[in-house]
Amino acid sequence: MENKGKYYITTAITYTSGKPHIGNTYEAILADSIARYKRLEGYDVYFMTGTDEHGQKIEEKAAAKGVTPKEFVDDVAGVVKGLWDMMGTSYDRFIRTTDEDHERQVQKIFKKLYEQGDIYKSTYEGLYCTPCESFWTESQLKDGKCPDCGREVKPAKEEAYFFKMSKYADRLIEHINTHPEFIQPVSRKNEMMNNFLLPGLQDLCVSRTSFKWGIPVDFDDKHVVYVWLDALSNYITGIGYDAEGDYSDRYKKYWPADLHLIGKDIVRFHTIYWPIFLMALNEPLPKQVFGHPWLLQGGEKMSKSRGNVIYADDLVRLFGVDATRFFVLHEMPYDNDGVITWELVVERFNSELANVLGNLVNRTISMSNKYFDGFVSQTGVTEPVDEDLKTVVISCRDKVSAKMETFRVADALTEIFALFRRCNKYIDETEPWVLAKSEDKKERLSEVMYNLVESICIGANLLKPFMPETADKILMQIHGTERDYDLLDQYGLTAPGTKVTEEPKALFARLDVNEIMAEVEKIRAAQKAEYEKEAGISEGEEKETDVINIEAKPEITYDDFAKLQFQVGEIIECEEVKKSKKLLCSKVKIGSEVKQIVSGIKAYYKPEEMVGKKVMVLVNLKPATLAGVVSEGMLLCAEDAEGNLALVTPEKPMPSGAEIC
Repeated sequence: MENKGKYYITTAITYTSGKPHIGNTYEAILADSIARYKRLEGYDVYFMTGTDEHGQKIEEKAAAKGVTPKEFVDDVAGVVKGLWDMMGTSYDRFIRTTDEDHERQVQKIFKKLYEQGDIYKSTYEGLYCTPCESFWTESQLKDGKCPDCGREVKPAKEEAYFFKMSKYADRLIEHINTHPEFIQPVSRKNEMMNNFLLPGLQDLCVSRTSFKWGIPVDFDDKHVVYVWLDALSNYITGIGYDAEGDYSDRYKKYWPADLHLIGKDIVRFHTIYWPIFLMALNEPLPKQVFGHPWLLQGGEKMSKSRGNVIYADDLVRLFGVDATRFFVLHEMPYDNDGVITWELVVERFNSELANVLGNLVNRTISMSNKYFDGFVSQTGVTEPVDEDLKTVVISCRDKVSAKMETFRVADALTEIFALFRRCNKYIDETEPWVLAKSEDKKERLSEVMYNLVESICIGANLLKPFMPETADKILMQIHGTERDYDLLDQYGLTAPGTKVTEEPKALFARLDVNEIMAEVEKIRAAQKAEYEKEAGISEGEEKETDVINIEAKPEITYDDFAKLQFQVGEIIECEEVKKSKKLLCSKVKIGSEVKQIVSGIKAYYKPEEMVGKKVMVLVNLKPATLAGVVSEGMLLCAEDAEGNLALVTPEKPMPSGAEIC
């Protein structure tokens, strides 16, 4: 097969503050599927991932555990690498920012930028978010908190080195405008241009003195290199960049990167900071940065405090590696956040993997053994339905490749499963069990079984980048061959007389959702115990939730309050909003009037639970359209420290329409 050239793909390096959940692990799986598919197409792929291991948060977490920062990150990096290996990620290098070659080059990069005047020393005074390791001005805060994570910020002042971002801003704007493919999806590009670049860039703090766990600035050792200059540089240090020009052959071959695959929350750092650093180093920019959406648990971000964290190793224990890979790849939209729940994983496992794929392979092998002792051969006895099947099968490769070209991986998987569905339909159309009853239909039956085996073989080859173990199992059971990409749009390459396995082994056995949820409860209980231990909550002690302090809003007068009309309402109907993962639409009877109210409470209430509830309603709120549905008021809810919502309801029975005053 023709070599199509090099392809260098990276993930964001994972911060070693703790064990990554499935939303973080998704990125490694996504990158692996792209890397594997590029190899299938004939590219010389280099795939790098790894861990980001410096910073104040690490220093604090290590101190709390009574270990050194290096001991702490060694442990967490081992956990991350173990998860990536378990999920079958075929990386070429797992880089750590504590690796000696990386640290040495970061020091050289810092010094080079300083000596050429791009970095200067000054004093920083601002508001600092420790979890994000970011400084903010008052105007950048959102409701007085960090605009990235929503946590508290604290005033900080210290001597620091700064990078002259504005020096390269116009050049970056021109690059983005002339390279529309550089930032994907387009919505991320618009956000970067409108929110950050066009309003003007401030100089960036690139060193710290308030903590020590970092790469020392070798000519001013009370400073350590700040996170983004350290972390982002891994993409070039990991393949042999040298700030003095002594590049490795690997760097010369693979840079610039073809794809930086990152989460949407760090697009700014990869499409503004990183390109500007590269411009200052006089190095080519990466060809493309793709900011993928988040995978949310039931529509929410995962956090230990909420008790809704799902980890890859728990999913693998209950469903297997490839089923986990399938779910996160298949369920993640291109530009919107995806949703994962335990129940949804079971549903997809049974409907897609057990029913569509597993059943197809099992039936095909069983019938081949029953009717022909496992041997498959073409006879040339065809019917029009065969051509329709072949058209679907031989067109699948190009359809999948078109989707993969734009990283629409979920759509690519859907195309492959459309092939398997067409095979199942072909069985129903040809009815092999009926053909088997007539001796004069034997050659037709043989052709049918051959078509099924050949189609499954092509499908399994296309499936391999996404579900490698499953693809290998299928090919082994049908004694199919791995085929070059160039042959995957050709039909009829299964050798006549090929013999399938005598005893088919179930690829995916149907699961009982109740049994799975019983195991999930054990997982949740273990997580709760671990969280309480980390939070210092002793056994039998309840975490304090009855007191929450929130930031006070400006005082209002009674006249302001009197403008708001609150009444008791009774929910008489409720349904999910089809275009939304978060919204419920309720019909609320308020006196003799019925209002339609849309609320973002789908994660906390099922529609059937809502019906019959007496609720408190803000009645005279101006109507708004949410996800295409008009909302004519607001249901009042209370929110705890973990973000859980509960409807506010009257303490005693009250009639619908009663005024709340």
